[in-house]
Amino acid sequence: MAEQARERNDSRLTERGRATRERILRAAVDMMYVRGVSSTTLDEVRAASGTSKSQLYRHYPDKDALVRDVVALQAAELLKRQQQLLQRLNSLRGLERWRDVLIEHNALRNGAYGCPLGSLASELADQDEEARKALARHFDSWEGLLEAGLQRMKDSGVLRADADAEELATGIMAALQGGYLLAQTAQDVKPMKIALDMAIRHVKAHVVPDEDANPPAEGRGGR
Repeated sequence: MAEQARERNDSRLTERGRATRERILRAAVDMMYVRGVSSTTLDEVRAASGTSKSQLYRHYPDKDALVRDVVALQAAELLKRQQQLLQRLNSLRGLERWRDVLIEHNALRNGAYGCPLGSLASELADQDEEARKALARHFDSWEGLLEAGLQRMKDSGVLRADADAEELATGIMAALQGGYLLAQTAQDVKPMKIALDMAIRHVKAHVVPDEDANPPAEGRGGR
């Protein structure tokens, strides 16, 4: 309901008003990612976005409203990137390439700021019920992309028929988020790589052996 209300409000904005709102929101996204939600004030967002108090409060009457839009924007951009990486996932090598992209991106800042969604969840889950529910939906969407890729691997015979794609996807997501947190604390991506490697090894334990995936043609060998 809140997201629908924001969409209706956006439709009534002038082009200049939308540009101002975008500037405020982008400033808040950057500051809350680096500094955290609790350490970012509306006055600081106003100064960073170059807007007046009247402009800021016209678009965001309180911090909660701004935070919820920050969650929505971070999720939309992250899920778009993940969709691009995972929409054709159908092999173990594809899963390893996905891991490599995430680690390489996080290494750019030595893992300093963690996962954009995970960092928000750690601050907001116990403070803002609407934000918590929104974050839960976004994590479900992300995990669903992994699950769909694992299901394709199962359907194509890469993974055994008894492999639980949903359970494997949850394990990978848990390893990813734990890895982000440890990398952020250590400011080193090594723990993240270890966690994801262990999760992928668990997936590999469900791979169909080569002799089962490619049985010898009838009449060959033996005699």
